[in-house]
Amino acid sequence: MSRVAKFPVQLPKGVEVNQTGRDLTVKGGRGTLAFGLGEGIAITQEDGSVTIVYESDKSSALAGTTRALLNNMVIGVSDGWEKKLILNGVGYRAKADGKSVNLTVGLSHPVDYTLPEGVSAETPTQTEIVVKGIDKQAVGQAAAEIRSFRPPEPYKGKGIRYANEVVRRKEAKKK
Repeated sequence: MSRVAKFPVQLPKGVEVNQTGRDLTVKGGRGTLAFGLGEGIAITQEDGSVTIVYESDKSSALAGTTRALLNNMVIGVSDGWEKKLILNGVGYRAKADGKSVNLTVGLSHPVDYTLPEGVSAETPTQTEIVVKGIDKQAVGQAAAEIRSFRPPEPYKGKGIRYANEVVRRKEAKKK
């Protein structure tokens, strides 16, 4: 039985949740997100909170997922999501230009990554990239694709890593 779905999702000021059939729409100051409810799942709204209601034990697993997705959408349209990436290596640098990120990460060519719709990036320094947006999944996917151009390696720690990521270092080969 799902325990996550029992907790209501609190709606901050300026955030609205509308249901049309099986579709949910969350509107806020930063934008609008939509989501489709699964079978056996419904929502109830009261006093600035949304509660997930499910019919059977079969749909209880989906109820917890639905609650988590709805909570992520509410946070996205009110505060937004961001992921910070750090470039570690000699000559590694990044520059955000509108809808693309230009990377120089030790390859024979510079890499131009085009950001998906609804996601933006900024570079406070040459070795930092901050990916922002209202959709948590799209922000995480864009950050993962940028990281995949040069993931951190365990011997020198060079590469692109998340700001909170810990790279386990290996000892070099001995003679």
